[in-house]
Amino acid sequence: MDTRTSPPATASTPGATAPQGLREAKKQETRQLISDHATRLFIEQGFENTTIAEIAAASRVAKKTVTNYFARKEDLALDHQDEFAASPARVVMSRDPGESALAALRRAFEAAVAAQDPVAGFAGPEFSRMITDSPTLSACLRNLHDRREQALAEALAEAVGARPDDITVRTVAGLLGAVHRVLFQRIQDLTLAGHTNDEIAGTIGQEAARAFDLLEPAIGDYAVA
Repeated sequence: MDTRTSPPATASTPGATAPQGLREAKKQETRQLISDHATRLFIEQGFENTTIAEIAAASRVAKKTVTNYFARKEDLALDHQDEFAASPARVVMSRDPGESALAALRRAFEAAVAAQDPVAGFAGPEFSRMITDSPTLSACLRNLHDRREQALAEALAEAVGARPDDITVRTVAGLLGAVHRVLFQRIQDLTLAGHTNDEIAGTIGQEAARAFDLLEPAIGDYAVA
């Protein structure tokens, strides 16, 4: 009989990685659970009328657990903030060879509309109403659009070898940011007016084409990869 003891688990052995993977999966599961209960309560009661304590009770966790996962109450409602703020900048940085910043962002927006991506605004009537009815969340959304524009300016500056505060960079970022703001709000308005996502996608697809066409003469050849 082999009497040798098993070697201690290392980072390369399953015994070392499995517990870590389980812990991460459990943390993600808890985070999602809290977010789901928070969204439900916000929709039912309103964002301002819902407390962290109520969210903790609904999620069957301690209040401290909620704040450990979500530093601010609005983070519970808008839990894709980083993705929202970074997405246009990421599109510009990964544009295809020969593709301008405008063309890349136009292509990405068309794909988001086709997928009816919630980050682009296809969040459904209940969620859209929750944001519209909350002064706090409405202000947070405006700040996210500002963050988005700033991140886009930094990406454009890197793309053309300029400073982020260069007037051309800032102007281009402002124009592109404005189109994204207008289209996002348009999706929200159509959602609240009772249109289905399929109907909205059809309308926005046509309106987005016109909006991006307006920018073509001015920045169609800007920041070509």
